[in-house]
Amino acid sequence: MTSRLQLQIVTLCWSMGFTLSFVLYVFLHRLEFCGPDTINHFYCDVPPVLELSCSDISSAKLVTSMLSVPLVFCPFVFIVATYIFIFHTILKMSSSIRRQKAFSTCSSHLTVVCLYFGSLATVYIFSPKSSSSNTNKYLSLIYILVTPFFNPLIYSLRNQDIRGAIVQYIHILDSC
Repeated sequence: MTSRLQLQIVTLCWSMGFTLSFVLYVFLHRLEFCGPDTINHFYCDVPPVLELSCSDISSAKLVTSMLSVPLVFCPFVFIVATYIFIFHTILKMSSSIRRQKAFSTCSSHLTVVCLYFGSLATVYIFSPKSSSSNTNKYLSLIYILVTPFFNPLIYSLRNQDIRGAIVQYIHILDSC
């Protein structure tokens, strides 16, 4: 990966982020809010803010869903496509032990990726009628807290030294 390609990817991400945020801002700015000013969510997000509006939110919900589809599925499809190439390369390895280690590492990461994008898609694309429902709040926790927590944990537990230290620590706790 060249520096130029890295710059292009970063520029694309930032450009899309600003553009899509501006589009959502335009749709949210048109709405009227006349009721409570407290959202039923852990953080300020578009679907819970839409629930506070006393005007017609159908176009804003449609735009949010339409913008979410490429934002969720394009990176997911890209990651899955790269894993297909990785799995193809792993299958060419001559050592079965190396193949097993590589598949183990890839499957852990792919599980976290599926958990992250699955919860994102459920909240923003396939959300239930009420966006501020408890289900959406807990699904949001999955992509905000659980997946960032699991990523280092999964890779740390793969390290023999860390695993040994954890087992030793548990034995010390048991003896107390």
